[in-house]
Amino acid sequence: MSRMKTVCLVLAGLGIAAAAQSAHADQWDNIIKNKELKCATFADVPPFAAPDPKTREMVGFDVDMCRALAKHLGVAAAITPVSVEARVPEVEMGRVDVTIANLAYTTSRAKEIDFSDPYYLAKEMLMVRANSPATGPADVKGKRVSAAKGSTSELSINLNGSTPVTFQDTGSAYMALEQNKVVGMVANTMTITKLVNDSQKSGVPLKMLKEPMLLEPIAIGIKKGEEKLREKVNEALYAMDRDGEIDAMWNKWLGPNTEYKMTRDEHVQPITAIHFTPIP
Repeated sequence: MSRMKTVCLVLAGLGIAAAAQSAHADQWDNIIKNKELKCATFADVPPFAAPDPKTREMVGFDVDMCRALAKHLGVAAAITPVSVEARVPEVEMGRVDVTIANLAYTTSRAKEIDFSDPYYLAKEMLMVRANSPATGPADVKGKRVSAAKGSTSELSINLNGSTPVTFQDTGSAYMALEQNKVVGMVANTMTITKLVNDSQKSGVPLKMLKEPMLLEPIAIGIKKGEEKLREKVNEALYAMDRDGEIDAMWNKWLGPNTEYKMTRDEHVQPITAIHFTPIP
């Protein structure tokens, strides 16, 4: 091999290595360089993220979380609305820096992306008729319970040893309970709280049982291997929690004085500190 050819091959190899290094540049450094945090939220899932009817700007709990996180990181927030299905792929492929979209930790998602420490626990809750003797999930074991098809609510019914009766929408699952075709219905806390409140005005009052069917740690999605970014996000989350910022945003969009009347009882904590059954 000629000396010239050898030099060319070496230079080509160096070029490839440089390109690879550039392609895998530290995401945190890029955020600081561009002075911008690209943050994916729901496209239209109020109260988490949805266009304001008047201004058409994105508003909601997750939108506020994005902006607060960016502020703590010393950069501007760039909100990118995405579909429910795109929440993980967008961050996995690096099109956004983080996903803040009521994103629950699951073992399958953890193989695709990394998660920050959870900042609250979503709960799948059981609703029964107000005159039902049931006091917890154990009391409906082996019995028919309704839920939306393909949801984590359906999964929680299976895990409980009950018989899922599924429907394409929450409204139909609700009607099944009203018509006494099932002994209970499972959905997230926000949905169940609203349905229970609405039921007090109808002829079939319902109640939500205190013990959750399933716990779902909600965290921020981050691309695999971006440890510096994950470290910075966690530092910001603990500071936001300590200073009451997360509670203030929660109360604004989901709290006791909203139609959802939800209380945030948990604080930011490592996922290893949470006793729960991970969703596959």
